[in-house]
Amino acid sequence: MAEPKAMERIRFSASSAALACLLVASAVCADGTIRDGVGARSIGRGGTNIAMSDNAHVMLDNPAGLVRHSADDLLEIGGHLLFTDLQYSDDDNAIVGDIDNPFPIGEFAFAKKLDDSISVGLGVFSHAGFSARYMMNGPTPFTGPQHYKSIGALARVLPTLSVKLTDRLAAGGTIGAAINHIELEGPYTLQGPSAFAGTPTRMDLQGTGIGLSWSIGLQYELSDQTTVGISYQHQTQMELDGTTVVEIPGLGASVYDSQLDVKWPRSLGVGIAHQVNPCRRFSFDAIWYDWSSAYDQFDLTLTDPLSAVFQFVAPTLNEAFPLQWRDTVSLRFGVEQQLSWGHVFRAGYAYHRNPIPNATVTPYIQTIIENAVSFGYGWTYRGVEMDAAYQWSFGPNQSVGTSGFIGGDFDNSWNSATAHLVSLSFRRARNR
Repeated sequence: MAEPKAMERIRFSASSAALACLLVASAVCADGTIRDGVGARSIGRGGTNIAMSDNAHVMLDNPAGLVRHSADDLLEIGGHLLFTDLQYSDDDNAIVGDIDNPFPIGEFAFAKKLDDSISVGLGVFSHAGFSARYMMNGPTPFTGPQHYKSIGALARVLPTLSVKLTDRLAAGGTIGAAINHIELEGPYTLQGPSAFAGTPTRMDLQGTGIGLSWSIGLQYELSDQTTVGISYQHQTQMELDGTTVVEIPGLGASVYDSQLDVKWPRSLGVGIAHQVNPCRRFSFDAIWYDWSSAYDQFDLTLTDPLSAVFQFVAPTLNEAFPLQWRDTVSLRFGVEQQLSWGHVFRAGYAYHRNPIPNATVTPYIQTIIENAVSFGYGWTYRGVEMDAAYQWSFGPNQSVGTSGFIGGDFDNSWNSATAHLVSLSFRRARNR
C-alpha cells in the first residue's frame, strides 16, 4: 500500500506546482504580501482605486464602484512581469543575490449591467504573494551550498454585485473563493512546540487550499467633482493540504502528509477622487491591514510519515513558524492628466511601513518594501482601452542581530529588496 500512497502524494505535488505557476503573485512589490495595486490603470496612479469606477478591478478594491461605470458590458484582462532584486548575508554567506526570474502575474474581470441600478461581475485576481530563491551556504550540519526557495500565491475568484441605491450612493459586495499555494524549501530549525524543537532539518513543503473570501464597499458622490469610498475585505482563513519532506541528520528523510494553517489579513480602506478640471484628477487611498492577527504565526501539522523510522520516532510533528508581523497603513497618492486624442498620463506614490520585525525576517520572506513610485499611460485603439504602467518598489535594508528563530540560523543577517513591475491591461467597454 505504500507505493500507491507515494504516487498519490507525487501527483498532488505536481498539481500544486502547476497551480503555483498560474497564480504566482507579487514577490516584494507589496504592502507586506498584498500587492500595491492590481491592474495597470490603478498601478499607474499609485494603486488608488477605492473611489474609482473606471475599471473592472474595482471588484477587488471596492465593489461599489462597478455599477457606476458608464458601460453596459465591461471586459478586462491584465498581465504583468515582476523583476526582483533580493539580497541576503549572514555569518556563513557574504552578500548573496537571489536567483532572478521574472514573475508573471495576471487577472481577468467581466461585468454586466442588468439595468441602470444593478451590475454583476466576475473577477479573478492575483492579489498577494511572496517569492524568493537563493543558492547559499547553510548552517551546521547542512553546510555547503543549499537551495533556499519560497513561493506564496493568493488568488481571489470574486462574483460581485453592485447596486446604485440613490443617484449619489452605491453599494457593492463580493463573496467567492480565495486560492492559496505555498512552497518552502531549505534548511530549517524546528521551532516547536513538539519535543523536536531545536532540531536542524532540511524541509520541502508544498500545500494548497481554498477559503471563503468576501468584501463590502460604499461609494458616495459628494459633488460632480468629488467621490469618496470605503471598502472592507474580511480575513481569509484556510487549511493548505499537501506534503512535506523532512530530513533529519542521523534519521534520514521521510514524506509526511501536511496541513498548513494560514490567514490572510482583513483590511479597511477609505479613498477620495477629485476632478480638479476636465483634464486632471487627483486620488488618495488609505488602507489598514491587520497583519498582527493574520501573520502572528503559521501552524504546520505533519502526520502519517512514509518512513518506518519516522513512524516510530516522530509519527507526528507540530510546528509553528513565528512571524509576529505588525499592522500597517498603506497611503497611496495618484494623479491623472488627460492629453490630446484621448491619451492620459498617470503618476503615483505609495508608502507603508515594513510589517516584519527584525526578530522574524528571513531569506524566505523578504517583503520589507516601504515605498512604491509608479507611472502610467493610457490610450484607445480600435475601441480597446489600453493601459501601461511601471512601478519601482524599494525600502531601507534590514539588519538582524539576534534572530527570534531558535537555532541561530539567521543571526547577524542583512536583507535588501527592490522590485520593478511592468504592467499592461486591455479593456473593452460596450453599450447596448
